[in-house]
Amino acid sequence: MFKFIRNFFLLFILTVPSAFAVGDAFDQTRFNQLLREGKPVLVSIHADWCATCRAQEAFLKDLLKTPPYNTLQVLRVDFDKQKEVVRAFRARWQSTLIVFKNGKEIDRSTADTDKDSVALMLRKAL
Repeated sequence: MFKFIRNFFLLFILTVPSAFAVGDAFDQTRFNQLLREGKPVLVSIHADWCATCRAQEAFLKDLLKTPPYNTLQVLRVDFDKQKEVVRAFRARWQSTLIVFKNGKEIDRSTADTDKDSVALMLRKAL
């Protein structure tokens, strides 16, 4: 019985973070298209095991549903599985947020868990 409970708990822990993911999985073709179209884009470099990333997702999930932030296109880079993309963005850490406006990077932050601060950064892309 203990093994069953332990295995259930481990399965729950490993699957829950992805259930609350903010944004679509990063795809280079989609990213390039969004930049060409001049869309406001947020790239979130995320790791499921990262507590800071989870804290960011907690407020981003709600923030990105409200105007004017709901116009942002959000792409999520998996820090562990998309290493080439992480390097291309010159991101050294997970929990890095990068915003683009009119096809150009305009701001980035790393490990920022202050909702108001992140909201100000996102507003620059709008």
